[in-house]
Amino acid sequence: MSFSKLSASEFFGTNVFSKAVMKERLPKPVYKSLMHTIDTGAPLDASIADTVAATLKDWAIEKGATHYAHVFYPLTGFTAEKHDSFLSPDGEGGAIAEFAGKTLIQGEPDASSFPNGGIRATFEARGYTAWDVTSPAYILENPNGTTLCIPTAFVSWTGEALDKKTPLLRSMQALNKQAQRVLKLFGHVNPATVVAYAGPEQEYFLVDRHFYFSRPDLLATGRTLFGAPSPKGQEFEDHYFGAIPERVLAFMLETERELFKLGIPVKTRHNEVAPGQFELAPLFEQANLATDHQQLTMVTLKRVAEKYGMACLLHEKPFSGVNGSGKHVNYSIGNATQGNLLDPGDTPHANAQFLVFCAAVIRAVHRWAGLLRAVVATASNDHRLGANEAPPAIISIFLGDQLSDIFDQVSKGGAKSSKQKETLKIGVDSLPTLPKDAGDRNRTSPFAFTGNRFEFRAVGSGQSIAGSLVAMNTIMSESLDYIASKLEKATAADPTQLNGAIQKLLEEILAEHGSIVFNGDGYSEAWHREAEKRGLPNLRTCVDALPLLGTKEAVELFSKYGVLTERELHSRMEVYLEQYCLFVTLEARTAIEMAKTIVFPAAIRYQGELASTCANLKAVGYVFDTDTLDKVTALVKELQDGIVKLEASLAEHGGGRSKLDHAKHLCNAVLPAMAAVRKTSDMLEGIVADDLWPLATYQEMLFIK
Repeated sequence: MSFSKLSASEFFGTNVFSKAVMKERLPKPVYKSLMHTIDTGAPLDASIADTVAATLKDWAIEKGATHYAHVFYPLTGFTAEKHDSFLSPDGEGGAIAEFAGKTLIQGEPDASSFPNGGIRATFEARGYTAWDVTSPAYILENPNGTTLCIPTAFVSWTGEALDKKTPLLRSMQALNKQAQRVLKLFGHVNPATVVAYAGPEQEYFLVDRHFYFSRPDLLATGRTLFGAPSPKGQEFEDHYFGAIPERVLAFMLETERELFKLGIPVKTRHNEVAPGQFELAPLFEQANLATDHQQLTMVTLKRVAEKYGMACLLHEKPFSGVNGSGKHVNYSIGNATQGNLLDPGDTPHANAQFLVFCAAVIRAVHRWAGLLRAVVATASNDHRLGANEAPPAIISIFLGDQLSDIFDQVSKGGAKSSKQKETLKIGVDSLPTLPKDAGDRNRTSPFAFTGNRFEFRAVGSGQSIAGSLVAMNTIMSESLDYIASKLEKATAADPTQLNGAIQKLLEEILAEHGSIVFNGDGYSEAWHREAEKRGLPNLRTCVDALPLLGTKEAVELFSKYGVLTERELHSRMEVYLEQYCLFVTLEARTAIEMAKTIVFPAAIRYQGELASTCANLKAVGYVFDTDTLDKVTALVKELQDGIVKLEASLAEHGGGRSKLDHAKHLCNAVLPAMAAVRKTSDMLEGIVADDLWPLATYQEMLFIK
């Protein structure tokens, strides 16, 4: 059926066991109990599980499901699932569909083969999935049938988190506890549960699958390890927000249709800056649901792209020399009774509650800037962060003109006014007068205020947003805890002293943490020098950043708020270091193989053609030069030497070294050796005859859609 034959509102959420479906199908007491858990975070009443399971099974079978799957998110960052059939033999040659409450609540996938950072030994296989009632079950369609998918948390036999969901749920619980204390100081009686909200923008590249399959580096690593720049890149700035190519638009429409069915509120689609690059962005959702939906979005993008003869690349830097891809995570906190707590309103200078929560963000980001850098640290994101296309590796906050002015007033004794929105006259009578925001935006800031939320721009396009949200929720919990404790102490004897206590507290926070605020050009060298003077960390690589997860301060932070134990936090640092080592090693091995078996043979064939031509010309008495032959010969020798050096460097990881030592060697020795081989190869690509060059070129991959 054509997408235009059915409006999006008619099929939005049709494959989701939503609140509306539950209300319609579940007995009223069961529904109310379930909603109480979802809305307030209260413990799940296990006695209702059988009823929910039976109803869920019937709904799924009506939609063609034969199997169910507990879906979880291990520390690989990818989605994992184990499928089981509803059907069981009835003893009479037939089968009946069964799905018990205990099966809904708990599953038991093998835990030994997922990364765990030492929490589990290889021979210790038992792990459990636990039903996450706050994230609705859904139907995943396939041409040959459907599967009921149940979002779950994944823990070891000891109850320790082996996944990304469990710490996220814990961090949201901690955030609510501390935010409630602050809200009660402002006189709110029984405020609703405070939750984090997220809206992750997703950037990605599309490449024709014929080109994709011709590139062993794209297949194995997700990025091009070789590739000379195209004569045309992004310098004309003609791709950004340009007309969407027809095949790409068809892909986008089907992707959105599939996401709509799953209740994912995708809102925006457009061409991004680099040729072949695009973006999809959803509306805000509760952080846990946004995280699950973001994982589904990545899976759906890749799956639908195949149907249209393309490959979707989620690597942060698949092509050198053009913009990489990020996943800007828009972040706010709020509840059903007070709304968005980061909304400044029309008079932010008089909105003490907003100023307190905003100050909590400023304090949190300054105090834990290194931690925020660490949670976005991957081998692939290293290629993007710090370039003039993405936030620098230095974490700072952009507040904009209006908020900067207000906090400047606060630091001088109290805010009396706010810069107001103006109108923008374009100078054409037929065009309307437009409302003009009180301040501009800043695309170079890693952590930018954008009107009623903060945007964490350093997250990589291929990453789960869970790690970033866990960090943001936890550092906000710590900051709100600090603020609540200060204000509670100051107003214990006389609650009417709240305003004075807030003024004093805000002044202290701005004096101690205001250095994190920077509204200028984050790409400039001047900012790097200024940031160093301010004492802001500049953690340029994954190897620099990841050890911060193991510091005493980080351990105390996550332990205090019940988000991650010391063992769980240490396991994550170990896992991420191991993933860095594995990924860079894979890239190096792939580069060596491609250089030896693809680039070198192509170069010597061309060298042979040139030599033969030179010999033939000499034989008939022509005067000629051998400049091209000499250059190719020199580059072939350089390529051979580079391969030898890369192989030797890769072999030098040494026995008995720690993962961190190994990672440092890969970062400081292997990656530069890879870059040297690439440089030589790319120079050869610019000389070798096109009919002899076996790899799809940047010009083909980026521009043929």
